[in-house]
Amino acid sequence: MADAQSDFTTRLPSKIASNPDEAKAIGAVFLFKITGEGGGVWTVDCKNNIGVRPGDEGGADVTLEMSAEDWVKISTNPSAAMQLYFTGKLKITGNAMLATKLQKLLT
Repeated sequence: MADAQSDFTTRLPSKIASNPDEAKAIGAVFLFKITGEGGGVWTVDCKNNIGVRPGDEGGADVTLEMSAEDWVKISTNPSAAMQLYFTGKLKITGNAMLATKLQKLLT
């Protein structure tokens, strides 16, 4: 089963490492704040120092906040993000349009 910890420490870093040009084409820095069991804070840099690192490195173009449970929904079905956003379960600050580019990373 998917979970935020393994997604941010294994799955996303290996996906970015296998295709750094695709990540660089996204051209944004994302900050994820995942609450609840298995949550944490991660910087996903698809602009400067390409990769996924724990913590808030500053300079994020967009910040996404959600529960670990909702992250699993998005991770397994990226199109669920829109519904979570409109029901207030996914909070986006910064350039929200950049968040739509995340689907490339998750699929």
